[in-house]
Amino acid sequence: MRYLILDPFHGAAGDMVTAALIGCGADRDRVAMAMGSVVADPAITTVPRCGIQAVRIETRAGHTYRTLEEVLARCDRAVTTDAVRAMAHRVFERIAAAEGRIHGGTPHFHEVGADDAIADVIGACTALQTLGVDGVAVLPIALGRGSVTGSHGTYPVPAPATLAILEGSSLAIRPCDDEGEMLTPTGAALLAEFATVREQDIGPYTIISAGYGAGTRDPPGFPNVLRATIVETVPETTREDCVDILETNIDDASGEVIGNAIARCMEEGARDASAIPLVMKKGRPGNLIRVICTQDRSFFLAALLARELGTLGIRCIPAVHRFIAERTTGEVPVTVEGKMRMIPVKYGWLDGNVYSVKPEFEAAREWAGELGVPVRTVLRAATDAGWKFLKEGHGRHP
Repeated sequence: MRYLILDPFHGAAGDMVTAALIGCGADRDRVAMAMGSVVADPAITTVPRCGIQAVRIETRAGHTYRTLEEVLARCDRAVTTDAVRAMAHRVFERIAAAEGRIHGGTPHFHEVGADDAIADVIGACTALQTLGVDGVAVLPIALGRGSVTGSHGTYPVPAPATLAILEGSSLAIRPCDDEGEMLTPTGAALLAEFATVREQDIGPYTIISAGYGAGTRDPPGFPNVLRATIVETVPETTREDCVDILETNIDDASGEVIGNAIARCMEEGARDASAIPLVMKKGRPGNLIRVICTQDRSFFLAALLARELGTLGIRCIPAVHRFIAERTTGEVPVTVEGKMRMIPVKYGWLDGNVYSVKPEFEAAREWAGELGVPVRTVLRAATDAGWKFLKEGHGRHP
């Protein structure tokens, strides 16, 4: 399995995404032809960014603002594949939905309605297709801080449209105190569309190639680039994992304290944590606290349990082997109460067939709260949407 890992440690814009994919091996000629067919032949060069040689793309486009229909019609003219054109449509529909939420019903796109954004999106989608990867992981994104000036005035970073795009996605954010807008609406929409897996779900891998896409600015002291890496998973004859099991018996902690300890363990990287009622010596009621974790987190989580529960001893059953099903993750469109949102789901595979579709609970819980409906309603709709998405041919065996 080959995956693309995008690392927006200094944010991302449309041109940076396209450039980074070219840098790690995308077909430069096909990308340039696709971009040229919708706007003009781009200038593709190599530039330094704080000591890193990065690919730089200039679209040579003007600033004509267009309606969504005009943007999609121009995408349809692109000399590329139907799959790329369909992906470009989805990217701009994400942006249009975000701008509509922020600005209301406006007849034209604003910062992302210009020809350079059309060229960037067509170029990025074409580049991704030429890489032929099985999935894309996006690492936590730096947003920057300060303010940005646009068609409607000056706004805090991230721009409202960027924030609206991130709101319905599974993309994670990393703290960053650098000044300036690091993630543009076009960059956010591309990353949200491309992301299909989490890096931690890929498993062990080797690095095949790496590339860097340069941003327009060249600030001192920090490289303004987007890093892209192509990786290949390490072949496994069996799907096997190795974990430690931590256990301790508790008879002097309240349910609230135990619940908090379990939550803290999960926040700190435990694979699973539970409390099992039991009868202890002298007939006292108690709980067996059990935590499953990777070996590198074992000592840390044992110390956390000791602090949270006040226990003096924690048993560690090391190097327990467990067999796990193959799994993939992806976002599916879910409709509840007439509203649509992309919800992440996890597919479990055995012998090349899906046997389990499980929506991400926290995403479902958050949306259920916004809609004012029971979380089981969202979970049921997301599960049905996941199976439908699979039957339509979107799910892929890992």
